[in-house]
Amino acid sequence: MSIQITGTLAKMRSSLFEGTVQYRLPVGDEEISLNPLIGKTLTLTHTGNIFCCSCGKKTKKNYSQGHCFVCMKKLASCDMCIMKPETCHFAEGTCREPQWGEENCFVDHYVYLSNTSSMKVGITRHTQIPTRWIDQGATQGLPIAKVKNRLISGLVEIELAKLIADKTNWRTLLKGNGDPLPLKEAALELLPQVETAIAKIQAEHGDDSVELLDEHILDIAFPVNEFPTKIVSHNFDKNPEVTGVLNGIKGQYLLFDTGVINIRKFGSYEVTVTA
Repeated sequence: MSIQITGTLAKMRSSLFEGTVQYRLPVGDEEISLNPLIGKTLTLTHTGNIFCCSCGKKTKKNYSQGHCFVCMKKLASCDMCIMKPETCHFAEGTCREPQWGEENCFVDHYVYLSNTSSMKVGITRHTQIPTRWIDQGATQGLPIAKVKNRLISGLVEIELAKLIADKTNWRTLLKGNGDPLPLKEAALELLPQVETAIAKIQAEHGDDSVELLDEHILDIAFPVNEFPTKIVSHNFDKNPEVTGVLNGIKGQYLLFDTGVINIRKFGSYEVTVTA
C-alpha cells in the first residue's frame, strides 16, 4: 500500500504495546502508523510553508516547536517557566494565561529518574507518564516523588540535579540503548541527600506538597532495526527532502540509513510524506 499525504507536522504520538513503543506521525488532520514502515523507504518533502500550530498563520520561522513569534511571546505554554518550573511567577500575578496555568501547572507532577543511555532526573505532569519518557528516548523510567504542582516539581528537581544529570546527550541516545540501570537503588541513595531541602519545601508549601514514592521501573523498547554508527542530522531548512530506509524510531527521532531527523524540532512545517 502506497502513502502520499501533505500536511503540517506535529510531534509523534506514541503508545506502549507489550512493552514496545507504537508510533503515529500526525500530518495535518491524518496520522500515519510508522512501525509498519520500518525497513521501507520513506520520504518527507518540505513544501516551504510553515503554519503556526496555535493561530494557523503562515510564518517564516517556527518558535517553541511550532509557534509563530507572536504566539510564542503571548502563550503561557511558551514561557520560560515551562523550561524552568522553579521560575514560576503565577503568584506574582504575571502569568500570561492564568486559566491555562491553573489547568496545567497546578496539577500533580512527578519527579522521576530515567535511563536515556545514562541516568537523569526529570519532571512531568501526572498525565504524561510514560509519554514523557518515550519522547526522551528513555529505556527505563521510575517515578520517585509526587508533588502538588509544577513549581514544586522544579524545586525538587534542581536539588537532585546537583547530584545527577538533568540533560540527555542526544547523539549517544541515538547510537544505541544503554545498559539497564539500578534506578531504585539510585533513588534510595539520592533522596536522603535532599531530605533537608524537601523538608524546607514542605514547610513552605505544606506537608502534602511532596510525597516520596516506591514504584516499579517501567521498561521501554523502541522499534529500531539498526542504530546509526555516525550521527548525521537532516534539516528541512538546509535540504527540503529527507529520504531513505527507515531503520527505526527512538524518542522523537526518525532513524534513516541516510541520517536522523528530530520531528519535534520541525513542528508546523508543511510536508508531503511518501511511502
